[in-house]
Amino acid sequence: MASVKQFQVTFDCAEPERVARFWCEVLGYVVPPPPRGFDSWEAFSQSLPAEQQGSAFAAVDPDGVGPRLFFQRVPEGKVVKNRVHLDVRVGTGLVGAERLAALEAECARLLPLGATRGQLLVADGVNESCLNMQDPEGNEFCLD
Repeated sequence: MASVKQFQVTFDCAEPERVARFWCEVLGYVVPPPPRGFDSWEAFSQSLPAEQQGSAFAAVDPDGVGPRLFFQRVPEGKVVKNRVHLDVRVGTGLVGAERLAALEAECARLLPLGATRGQLLVADGVNESCLNMQDPEGNEFCLD
C-alpha cells in the first residue's frame, strides 16, 4: 500500500509575493521565516542576482497541517482556465440560505484583498452551492 506523501501547491504568477500574501489572508497561512542568515525575505531577495530577485515566495499553514504554497514568477500571463484549483471550504456542513450567507460573507471579505467574484452556482439537488472566484492574477478558486 502506498504511503501518503507531503506535497506543496505551486502557483505560476507575475508577482509572487503579492499573490502569496493574498493567499495568506484567504487561508490564514503565514509567511515562513527567511533562510538562515537573513533577517527578512527582502534581505534574502537582495542577495540574489538581479534577475532572480522577487522570483519566488511561499506561504505555510501555521499549524503545519495544510500543504505549503509556493509562488514562482513566470514570464507568461495566465491564458486559459486552471486545470487545478483550490476549493476554500467556508460552507462545510451548511445548506440553503445559511450556506449562501457564508459564501457571500467570505466573498465580501476577499474582494478588498484583490479577489474577483465569479459565478454563483446554486445547489441543484446533487451539489451544494459554491461561488467561483479569482485571485489577484486571475487564478480560479471556489468558495465551497
